[in-house]
Order: sequence, then C-alpha cells, then structure tokens
Amino acid sequence: MAIKNVTVAGGGVLGSQIALQSAYCGLNVTVWGRTGASLERAKVRLERYAKTYEDVLEATKADPSVRARGLSDEGAAPEELDALKAKVAPALAGIRLTTNLAEAVADADLVIEAVIESKDQKTDFYNMLAPLLPEKTLVVTNSSYLLPSLFAEDTGRPEKFMALHFANDIYRGNTAEAMNHPGTSQETYDAVVAFAESIRMIPICLHKEQFGYLLNSLLLPWFGAAENLWADDVADPQTIDKVWCLALDAPRGPFRILDTVSLPTIYAVLQSNPDAHNPEHVKYRLAQKLKEKIDRGETGLLAGKGFYDYTDDAE
Repeated sequence: MAIKNVTVAGGGVLGSQIALQSAYCGLNVTVWGRTGASLERAKVRLERYAKTYEDVLEATKADPSVRARGLSDEGAAPEELDALKAKVAPALAGIRLTTNLAEAVADADLVIEAVIESKDQKTDFYNMLAPLLPEKTLVVTNSSYLLPSLFAEDTGRPEKFMALHFANDIYRGNTAEAMNHPGTSQETYDAVVAFAESIRMIPICLHKEQFGYLLNSLLLPWFGAAENLWADDVADPQTIDKVWCLALDAPRGPFRILDTVSLPTIYAVLQSNPDAHNPEHVKYRLAQKLKEKIDRGETGLLAGKGFYDYTDDAE
C-alpha cells in the first residue's frame, strides 16, 4: 500500500515535526487538533521548524558538515540545496489544519497519533477515531513509552495498527522505531516501514514490544539520574549539564534535551510512575518541581523557557 495522505493527530512538539517532514517529502498532510487554540500553537511550531529547515539547508552550502540527513543527501550541490530550500515554504503552506476529526481522516492512508503521553487520553482518542476511519486507513502511535498492544483493540483495526516512534529534531536525528504488537499484520508493518523511508527516516525495526522502545530505553535511566539530582537539590540543571558536557565532550546535557522533549511530556510520563505519588520518594519531589515550572509557563524550548531561557534566541 502506497501512503500518500497522512493525518497527524496532535500538533505538539513531535506532531508538528512529523507533519512538516511528511509535507517536505511530498505527501498530503492534515494536522488535527482538539481546539482552535491548539492549532494556533501548532502553526507557530510548524513555522519555526520550517525556518530551521531553510536555515540548515542554506548553512549546508557553506559547510557540508552541517547537513541534516532528513533534509538532503551527502554531497548535494549548492543548486540542489537551493531547490530543496525552495520546497519548504510550499510544504508548510500545504499543511491543512482542522479541529474536525471526521474531515481530517476522511481520505487518510495513514493516521499518526501524537496526542499527549497519557494512556487514558490516548484511549479516549482511539475510541473517538475508530468509527470515523475508512477501511484502507493504517494507524500508528508515536508514543514515547506506551506499548501498541495497550490500544490495539480500541482502534477497531488491530491488524492495521502498530507503533512508529520518532526522535526529536527528526530532520536531523532521522530514526523511526517500528514496533508491532502480536496482532499487527505483516502488510501493515511493511507499509509503515516503507512510509518511514519515504520521508527520509531510517527505520529501526524492533523484534518485540519494549517499554521505552530502543532510544528511550537508553535515555530514560540517564534522564532519571539527572532529574533525581535536581529534585534532591544536589545541583541545579545547568551544573548537571555542565559536568556531563565537559567530561564527555558532549554538545548537550540531559536538561537541555529535556527542554526539547517539553516539560509537560516529562510530567505526563512521570504520572504513570507510582513513586511520583509517594511523598517519601524523590520522584514525588521531582513531580512537584516540574509542576511548578509548568504552572509558570516554563514548558521548554518552544515556550521560550524551561530549564534554560531561550528568549531572544538565548542559549
């Protein structure tokens, strides 16, 4: 099955990136949001990522080491990069935004669920989605941690459902983790992997379900160690990042990456941990500190402030 019409449910940090990347690669893209306000926020994100695409492609002409794998091939000539840069604005303009779910999925070949990382909210979404889907439509979840088997029956088409998890900055870290559940058909799996390749992703094919997939299974202990140090007031986020970057010659530490992930996503994942509800546990203190920052509007990179201040493009 060739996938041409893609609907992304949720225009958050990753949803907006998936939508723009799919449009950049020539697909017809619709973004569904629950409210007009959520779509306005998605529009701002899409515009910001489009500017990043143009800037990276322009910079690649002067310095090929800047190249992002999701945007251009190695060794692309300046005129090829100019042609790719010229694709960005039309791709952005062609993305359709709507709050009408029935309209959003009416001709979808693929629906990519990118709603908040909450089992209950994802289940509610699938129950709403299932009766609206055309027979042909495949569905994937972009969940960072939750397993596809948790939602397979709620989709109404378990054989046409699986997970496809993207990393942040998908134009640069262009991996797509393909994870089925026991009821996923081989035809669905093959079509989703082919879709990932069609939008310049490198498919990472898992052999079985795994909480956290591959990337987040590796990152979660690292994030957790950093978060615990902050929650217990051992050091501030900037100092924790500093020691990591200096000792390992790394470009970014855990808290700067967490700003990209977004604090609401971190908080939502944390709420599924029983320790986050135990006042005696460090995870409880972590949850309280995260909630305080979120309530102040310090939700991460796209908000202009999270663990770091990004106003006026400050680093």
